[in-house]
Amino acid sequence: MALQLKSFYKNAIEAGCDEAGRGCLAGPVFAAAVILPKNFTHSILNDSKTIPEKIRNELREEIQEKAISWAIGKVNQEKIDEINILNASYLAMHKALDQLSIRPEHIIIDGNRFNAYQTISYSCIVKGDSKYYSIAAASILAKTYRDDFMVKIHKEYPEYDWINNKGYPTKKHKEAIFKNGITPYHRKSYNLFNIQLKLNF
Repeated sequence: MALQLKSFYKNAIEAGCDEAGRGCLAGPVFAAAVILPKNFTHSILNDSKTIPEKIRNELREEIQEKAISWAIGKVNQEKIDEINILNASYLAMHKALDQLSIRPEHIIIDGNRFNAYQTISYSCIVKGDSKYYSIAAASILAKTYRDDFMVKIHKEYPEYDWINNKGYPTKKHKEAIFKNGITPYHRKSYNLFNIQLKLNF
């Protein structure tokens, strides 16, 4: 179903933010910030989790072409272990916002919490990636850029099957950790050393 809401504040320059990779065992968390034209509409743009990979990649090109401004932020696994995944997600969003060529007047974020960015007002929207175009666009960008990164590092450690699971805790990924141990890309704060105690096959 197509999204119905173009923006939270009709007359404000508004950036939508979302992250990808919060639930993964390995790799960075990525976030995107997107400012779309006020008249932007789309027939299939929605939460990235509901859209097939091929279509997500096509949408990425369209979003980048049509957006007034867009940017990607990344926080690596070492920082995730240091500050926890929730704060790392906010930091990735802040990094994306830092890179926008236009300063937004308001930020809308997928979820129910956020760390304030500078002095810009913000609104947290549960399931915002299925309600607002700019958050859905950010969802697509964050997801596709993170997937590309995981495919790239899969070549270093193919036994973990990151090309398919993108770092999420699939059976094959957990079995590889149990058999081979962890890599420098794994999030040590996720208690991966004891993953054999949590295998549910």
